[in-house]
Amino acid sequence: MQDQIETSAEAAESAALPRCYEVHSNPNAKSGAKELPEPLQKPVATKSPAQWAYERLILYIQNFEKTLDGDQEVAMGFTGGDAGVMRIEGMGYFDPDIITFYGSDATGARTQLVQHVSQLNVMLRALPKTVEDKPANRIGFRLAADLEES
Repeated sequence: MQDQIETSAEAAESAALPRCYEVHSNPNAKSGAKELPEPLQKPVATKSPAQWAYERLILYIQNFEKTLDGDQEVAMGFTGGDAGVMRIEGMGYFDPDIITFYGSDATGARTQLVQHVSQLNVMLRALPKTVEDKPANRIGFRLAADLEES
């Protein structure tokens, strides 16, 4: 039960501001962002569904990459079809409701997935990096930096 009393304006603002909450069975597990970056602190109502999904995906990718070792890179698995796994090399959105993923599949073929936000359902996966003598690609940090700049 909440003991703090909020004005109706404070309650409305709290309901419109984004929040992130996670619980893990392992108390030492790395969880999502406790403090959201400034671009994500804007009220949800000011963003299109595509922009809002894009920004949150960036956080999930970035947090997932923090758990990888130097020999792994992030990829996505897709549910509900035979699309397989895509190594994430880029991501974008097209207002009001389209998310686009750019990357390569297991054979190295260039891949682009265009998906409506209502169908968004991806699984982040750790894959071995493709080139042994290069550092692992960390797309989440580039996406987050771009988000902070824009």
